[in-house]
Amino acid sequence: MRSTRARTWGVLGVAVAVLAVAVLLSFGLTHRDALASSPLMKRQAPAFTLPALDGRRQDAVRLADLRGHVVVVNFWASWCAECRTEQDSMNRVWQRFRDAGVVVVGVDFEDAKGNARQYVASSGASYPMVVDTNSKTALAYGVRGIPETYVVDPHGRLVHRVIGPVTDTELTRQITGVLAKGTR
Repeated sequence: MRSTRARTWGVLGVAVAVLAVAVLLSFGLTHRDALASSPLMKRQAPAFTLPALDGRRQDAVRLADLRGHVVVVNFWASWCAECRTEQDSMNRVWQRFRDAGVVVVGVDFEDAKGNARQYVASSGASYPMVVDTNSKTALAYGVRGIPETYVVDPHGRLVHRVIGPVTDTELTRQITGVLAKGTR
């Protein structure tokens, strides 16, 4: 009798633990917007000057130089499977909006330069790629993991953040919204 009762309590305890984990995972996966909130939203985006992935000094990117443009800042790495998942979306957004003054900047994070360069060459990415060599930029943006993408309005304010792979549909909606507001 005692062993049956102990076994029942043990099974019940495991069931409650599994249910709790399932609820927590479900909440986290269905409330991505809550995860994407940041105290930086609607504030000035952290400034950065980052060297080009290809090492050419003249191709370094300064966020301050992009004032007046909508800027999409995407943190990625060659070893990141989800970064590969979103790459086609990033390429499509760049192709669609670059003539409208939108700048996409890929920020290589915690990666070997050779692997990153090989990834860019094989991915078809043609937008500016830079390296966050000491992770200061990622820390300033509060990056929790990669991929992570930010939209910066023409005034330099962060207006949108996506944790995880972004779709071109989502980025298009965000960019067109910012462009529709103009430079107000």
